[in-house]
Amino acid sequence: MSPAARVQQLWHRTGWEAAAIGRSVRRALTGPGPERDLAVQAIKAAGAAILAWAVAGWWWQAPLALMAPWTAVALVQSTVYRSVRTGVQQVVLIAAGTVLAAAAAGLTGGNTMAAMAIVLPVTTLLGNYSRFEGQGVYASTTALFVLVYGSFSGFDILHRLLETLLGAVIGIGVNALILPPVHLRHAHESLCRVPSDAAELLRAMAEEMERGYARHQAQEWHTRARKLPQLLADLRNARMWTRESFRLNPAGRRIRRPGPELPSTQWDAAWERIADHLTALTGMLAEAAGERPRLRPPPDTVLADVPPLLHALADVCEADCAALTEPGDGGGGGGDGGVEGADGDRGGDGGVRDEAIRRAWEAQRRLKARLTDHDDETATSVGGLAAETQRLLYDLDDARPTPRHP
Repeated sequence: MSPAARVQQLWHRTGWEAAAIGRSVRRALTGPGPERDLAVQAIKAAGAAILAWAVAGWWWQAPLALMAPWTAVALVQSTVYRSVRTGVQQVVLIAAGTVLAAAAAGLTGGNTMAAMAIVLPVTTLLGNYSRFEGQGVYASTTALFVLVYGSFSGFDILHRLLETLLGAVIGIGVNALILPPVHLRHAHESLCRVPSDAAELLRAMAEEMERGYARHQAQEWHTRARKLPQLLADLRNARMWTRESFRLNPAGRRIRRPGPELPSTQWDAAWERIADHLTALTGMLAEAAGERPRLRPPPDTVLADVPPLLHALADVCEADCAALTEPGDGGGGGGDGGVEGADGDRGGDGGVRDEAIRRAWEAQRRLKARLTDHDDETATSVGGLAAETQRLLYDLDDARPTPRHP
């Protein structure tokens, strides 16, 4: 690549990154969302550090006041529970680093280089203990602070621990009492993306098949279908963060309205099967298209029966998406809304979903009726098409949103 092309590519990437940052800033300023949540957490972390410094450095005049804001800023975590857990880990690690550094300094007569050679391997190994997760570096960095500043006395060690405890209390307190983070909104966004993206895919497949699709279009469908499992992985991760959000959270449910409840994890399992069926269906359609297809393409008479089925399935997904975003009737005040479930408690317009399911089954029966009209080679592709759509329809019929606590 020529230097001019490299410069142009770098300029393009810089412009794209700047535009992405600008979009994030606008979203943070204009409405609720992950960008605003991140901005709130950043402001809280800065405020906790300033408060810790004001207490330890300005009012208390601590000898190493840096420890308090350093700990406070690190403990404004993504959940209150994580703040508490991380606080305990940091206090243990900082105490260990301080004591080990002081002991190494005593053994070496205050020789900083020799003390580092003794203590750093020990604190590094301690920091790699799995129970400390990503906080292990604090043992080594604390030992370095102690050795570089030359604070080895018992009074200095006591101050290090008190400064650390002060920062931990301020950081945890700020995170717990000022807009405690709740991640249920992210879970709802991930939840709704699954049926929404599936509906868009099914609608695109139906419309392009009506016009006559080519191999590259089927390959694009296959690529889109293969992205659905990642959305489900994001949903599982969002569920985990949601559960953790309410642990040790003193005001999460009262301060922020969580909205509709999440469906049970059985819904996730049903959609994992749906994603598998969509991947298999689009892969088969891709292999039955093009100039040199691996499967004999289904006849036009068969393909004409598929778009109505796909349109009906897209309607089902859209009805589920609407049900997942509508609050229930009993969600007053700051409590949870509800998404009504099966057996008479259906969220959204259950009649729309039921009517779409009925149309889908009718189209499926017409498609299955074509199986006896073709030779063995054509029956392979027609049979595969009928089998995958039927499995898809069964699982989608079972995937009606039923609320459960996250």
